[in-house]
Amino acid sequence: MKSLKFIYLLLLVTFATSGYAQKAVQSFGEPITADGAISHKKLAKKMAGQESVEVKLVGTVASVCKKKGCWMNIAAPGSKKTEPLFVQFKDYGFFMPLDCEGQKVIIQGTAYKSVTTVDELRHFAEDAGKSKAEIEAITEPLEEVKFMASGVLMMPAGGKK
Repeated sequence: MKSLKFIYLLLLVTFATSGYAQKAVQSFGEPITADGAISHKKLAKKMAGQESVEVKLVGTVASVCKKKGCWMNIAAPGSKKTEPLFVQFKDYGFFMPLDCEGQKVIIQGTAYKSVTTVDELRHFAEDAGKSKAEIEAITEPLEEVKFMASGVLMMPAGGKK
């Protein structure tokens, strides 16, 4: 009986540390599904004339807070024209892995119009590991659409939803 428990434990450890275990979709925050996620382009249309909208969005992680994963920037898949969308997490309730850049994600929550102050922009640049010169070059506030995510799905590297 002890040998069966040992074999089971060995298999469990092997599976958990293998690449196979890392190919699953990861969920952060409130449980969500990928159904109904829209693109950045559709988000802009949905935001027209509104200060905020509840939405589910698909994108790729362009950057993430290098200190603790407390924010990320999401880029539109395959588009270099669309500005990355700044994403924070509801009630500071969850964080993203520090190495998730390049991963496809589905985010659910509220997109809203906002003005980011120079101090906030400099703080975020510092969190992103920018140089002192890059941080000091920030001198104007930024009007932008931001996102407060209640839940995030992160697709496996190279995987599809």
